[in-house]
Amino acid sequence: MESVILILGLLFFAFVALGVYAGVKAVGAAKRGVDRTIRQARRTVEETTLRAKSYGQTGVGGELAQLRLALRTSMRATQEALQAGAAEDASLSESLGLFKRLSVHGRELDEELKKLEREPDRATVASLLPSLKQRTERITHSADSLRWAARDRARQFSDDSLDALNAQIDVEAGALRHWTVEPDAPVQGQGGGPQGDASGRSQGQSQGQGHRSQGTGQEQRPGPGQGGGPGEGAARAITASDPQGRTGYPWQKAPRPETTN
Repeated sequence: MESVILILGLLFFAFVALGVYAGVKAVGAAKRGVDRTIRQARRTVEETTLRAKSYGQTGVGGELAQLRLALRTSMRATQEALQAGAAEDASLSESLGLFKRLSVHGRELDEELKKLEREPDRATVASLLPSLKQRTERITHSADSLRWAARDRARQFSDDSLDALNAQIDVEAGALRHWTVEPDAPVQGQGGGPQGDASGRSQGQSQGQGHRSQGTGQEQRPGPGQGGGPGEGAARAITASDPQGRTGYPWQKAPRPETTN
């Protein structure tokens, strides 16, 4: 009895521990989901504000907003393209590592531009704009190069796969149309072909007519197996084909009678 109680107690504590673990995991997943949603919403609001500033604000503030918007758009598009491609192509892992190093410079530039937006000394900010534009172009150019290289690689793999598939389909289509290949024509004058059988019959008929012309005036007597005597009926009865041997499958065609014309 004590062992039963001990086993039940262990099972109870195991179920409690499992429930606590599942609850912690669920809470952590929910927290990560909420944090991700908050980050996405914050990014959407910030980009909408930058777009509004770049279109509606003139001067140094508008140019800074344009630089930040171009930088963030290029970096986000490259990150999405590389992450999606790395799941199918392991060769993009190195490119993804290079992009992570580039993202460090991109975040530093974005933070610097964000601080300069609140800078009251507009003359100093205007003097820094040429160097800031150059840095932004260098970072966005590198990000665009990685992104387009990954897309070109994926498109090339897709084209190669499509070419191989088209070749296999062509081979299969040719195999399915096997009846379009013309068979070898039979040799003229051989006994195995239809024309050989016809020539053999014509030669036999001509020889028979010659024998009959030579033997005119002589009485021809029917042999034991010729004519309409009882021997012929007996031979036919003996050599008659078995009806069971003529039974065939329903999909087989009946043999065509040979013409004697």
